Amino acid sequence: MPYTGATEFVGREADLKTLHDRLQESNLLAITAIQGMGGIGKTELALQYAYGALAQDQYPGGVCWLRSREDIGTQIVGFARIYLDLSLPTELDLSQQVAYCWSHWREGKALLIWDDVSNYAEVQPYLPPRGDRFQILLTTRVDLGASVRQLRLEVLREEAALDLLRAIVTQGGEVKDLRFLEEIGGLERQLCQWVGYLPLGLELVGRYLARRKEVSIATLLQRLQEKRLEARALLQAEPGMTASLGVAAAFELSWQELKPSAKELAAWLSLFALAPIAWRLVQACLPEWNEEDLEDVRDEDLLGLHLLQPSEAGIYQLHQLLREFFAAKRQQMPAEAAMQQTLCRVMVAEAKQIPQTLTLDLIAQFTPLIPHLEEVATALTDCLTDDDLITPYIRIAWFYEGQAAYAQAQPWLEQCRATAETRLGKTHPAVATSLNNLALLYQSTGRYSDAEPLYVRSLQIREQQLGADHPATASSLNNLALLYQSTGRYSDAEPLYVRSLQINERQLGADHPDTAGSLNNLAALYQSTGRYSDAEPLYLRAVVIFHDQLGETHPTFQTVWGNFVEFLRQVIQAGQTAQLSDHPTTQDVLEQLRRL
Repeated sequence: MPYTGATEFVGREADLKTLHDRLQESNLLAITAIQGMGGIGKTELALQYAYGALAQDQYPGGVCWLRSREDIGTQIVGFARIYLDLSLPTELDLSQQVAYCWSHWREGKALLIWDDVSNYAEVQPYLPPRGDRFQILLTTRVDLGASVRQLRLEVLREEAALDLLRAIVTQGGEVKDLRFLEEIGGLERQLCQWVGYLPLGLELVGRYLARRKEVSIATLLQRLQEKRLEARALLQAEPGMTASLGVAAAFELSWQELKPSAKELAAWLSLFALAPIAWRLVQACLPEWNEEDLEDVRDEDLLGLHLLQPSEAGIYQLHQLLREFFAAKRQQMPAEAAMQQTLCRVMVAEAKQIPQTLTLDLIAQFTPLIPHLEEVATALTDCLTDDDLITPYIRIAWFYEGQAAYAQAQPWLEQCRATAETRLGKTHPAVATSLNNLALLYQSTGRYSDAEPLYVRSLQIREQQLGADHPATASSLNNLALLYQSTGRYSDAEPLYVRSLQINERQLGADHPDTAGSLNNLAALYQSTGRYSDAEPLYLRAVVIFHDQLGETHPTFQTVWGNFVEFLRQVIQAGQTAQLSDHPTTQDVLEQLRRL
């Protein structure tokens, strides 16, 4: 779960009890939502309840915290794998994996928390089955309707706001602060009013007073007043949030305390998505900074002023309102465009590390990267170079496809195609790549009739733009042949496989792994049609190439070797071993299979 930075939890005792009572009701799959404006303390209330419930072991089935702005299904599956030690069948797609998690969840009542829900329809598909063992808690800024029990949080009452402010400034009463005794005219009440009784604003100004003991409340109010117009302009993007003026002004106070390097770092952080940020990504954006200097700015300025929160080792996160505030400041900086371009280059370099085939370790490794890659693909497309344009979309899609989350992958590939066509033109090679990847997804989900025209168009573009003998053309030929083979159109597939093989042999060499891949695929086609004598030498060539080029422990070699063994097993079962040669490898494997 996220880190809770609350020094004192004041003014929400009744809300906490109400929340507890509602979650203990025995309704079947009753859903409770903490509702309220940004900065009101929805997430903090949920965290306080969750940590308290964990301490009292109220939920033996576990407490699962889900970030609604990220892919929910993969988070549920990841939680089940890591914390419940579930081993999920690999052949299931994402929705089936989630269903498997619900049916194999640890015994006992469990609490599931969706934080920052903006659209209830996006939550519904991932809800557990009806029953009283799963308690559902949402935090949201929006009204989710009558089907969800709402616990609306309002701004704190004046006395509760005063209690919270005093608790923060005096560190829970451990430190006496004469300013609350000496101030006249109810200035501390004016201060609470200025920040709109909003918990986030109260905490910021409270920490400011705790840190600057020489600053009177009157002086603080004067400083807030001086920032009024600028603060109002900063929060125009938050219509209807009457308390946001105070929050922005409080943020401005902290901003004015930052040295230029800290302001620059804050602006950089606002470029990332509203998700945990791996510090190494920040370092990659700022290679010219001394590593220790950068850490000092982070720790002494941003963490010291509570403008950044640590999440876990090497991971940090901005509050949503602070991110918006820093982004507004960044937009006033002359270097903003250069910053955006740098972030895009860093994210593209990271994206290129995502392979098309993923292991569980790789999924865990790349999961924290995905929200930021999605931010680039959504908000910073104009800052991507033409060469890099399609990379974020495709690698995001590969990440989801690698988990059988095809529904999550499809929109990214469709957007990839549209973006490439709009910027680069309908006949650009990058468009061919986007078409090819979208067709692969359609083929993986059995949508063969949708995949074929995309493969054909991709092939046509590559032949026209790159040439009939280009390796990319060979790839398109191979993929279209695979589709035809999958649908039983063997006579259509064979000439495409043959041509793909010939191109790879000419352009890449007879011993290249791509050539071996073509050999394997053509052999599989011949195997499917009973042409065992034609398939055998192709399999043998592919096995030798992959063994020599990749090694016998490489997954690709293991796959092709398995294909060859399965081929020989099929030949034995068909009683057609007479079609095979006397090649030593073939005869050795045949002998082993006969002994089984």
